[in-house]
Amino acid sequence: MINRGLFITFEGVDGCGKTTQMDLLAKYLQTQGYEVVITREPGAKGLGEKIREILLHYDGEVSSKAESFLFLADRAQHIDKIVNPAIENGKIVLCDRHTDSTIAYQGYGRGVNIDKLRMLNNLATGDRKPDITFVFDIDIETSMSRVGQEKDRMESSGVEFFNNVRKGFLEIAKQEPERVKVISSDKSIDEIHREVLEYIQTKIK
Repeated sequence: MINRGLFITFEGVDGCGKTTQMDLLAKYLQTQGYEVVITREPGAKGLGEKIREILLHYDGEVSSKAESFLFLADRAQHIDKIVNPAIENGKIVLCDRHTDSTIAYQGYGRGVNIDKLRMLNNLATGDRKPDITFVFDIDIETSMSRVGQEKDRMESSGVEFFNNVRKGFLEIAKQEPERVKVISSDKSIDEIHREVLEYIQTKIK
């Protein structure tokens, strides 16, 4: 058993299966006696839910910089009020999206300066980084077919945008291989879950 908290994040383009894998890992860890907190960005409990509503469903034009700052505001609140307290109490925090999504979506996707985004991410998180990040990789055609016809503001950004986002996630993984584990999403849910467990068990032990 670990004697300190862990921060594990789940990343990838929409439809990659990250939320399903996060829920499966949470159930496994709970059976092993760990206290688990499941959360998300944007839209963690409280203020984050209000910010998420703006980010995903505001029907007016949002500038790329404004979008980035909304995500960062959500992140600062999330880290200070949910993630850090849980980790300090020895819990395992599983988070659906975090800083890597900002780099991939707003940086590689929207073209916002990546170095500046990294600096702002560090400011929002107090330099807290995930202990483990899973990136679930999937081709964009499959991703868009899984999302379906009813898309929110982010999901409606187009094929070129999402191809750039996917490239962004893979580039992050190349830059930080000790933290980021890429898993192909073209396998069954059970196969992917086994791969997640194998990796987690090496880290926890």
